[in-house]
Amino acid sequence: MQLVFATNNQHKLEEINALLGENFQLLGLRDLSISEEIPEDHDTLEANASQKAWFINKKTGQNCFADDTGLEVKALDGAPGVYSARYSRIGNPTFPDMDPVAGNIRKLLLLMEGSKERSARFRTVISLVLNGKEYQFEGVVEGMITEKPSGSAGFGYDPVFIPRGYDITFAEMDLALKNQISHRANAVIQLVDFLKGM
Repeated sequence: MQLVFATNNQHKLEEINALLGENFQLLGLRDLSISEEIPEDHDTLEANASQKAWFINKKTGQNCFADDTGLEVKALDGAPGVYSARYSRIGNPTFPDMDPVAGNIRKLLLLMEGSKERSARFRTVISLVLNGKEYQFEGVVEGMITEKPSGSAGFGYDPVFIPRGYDITFAEMDLALKNQISHRANAVIQLVDFLKGM
């Protein structure tokens, strides 16, 4: 089955491609020469994932899925949440000259400085548009925020997130291990099970 994953993020594409297996041909937006920004201007992960999936479906006419992921930190009342990817750019830019990912992590750690409450969770919502109908899947992984970054693998907040039951960050794990336990993996497994059951 050929599916379009509505992303320009090569890391996400590699993660999900490894999970889908050989029965699926996964295309990213680069494969379709789509370089424009996909709108995601809602205030929930569910609405953003839906908006992105329908946008690409209407543009390409192909079955596709999109995801939206947020890091939800208890001490910050669930922030950065839906704003995770642009956290350091919200309001007055906190670190305008810093790489956005590094700026997001720096802002998060500054806001949590001295906090004993470090619990957090990653949550991914996938919207699948298949033959004109939409289906949603959610994956969650609980964990905690470290006091400083560690590891160089992965992307986003991976260097500061330790999943529950482990003593290393996502960024210190190899892809195979992360794909067994991650929020995105949990959501994709539900997606794959759904597709295989059709």
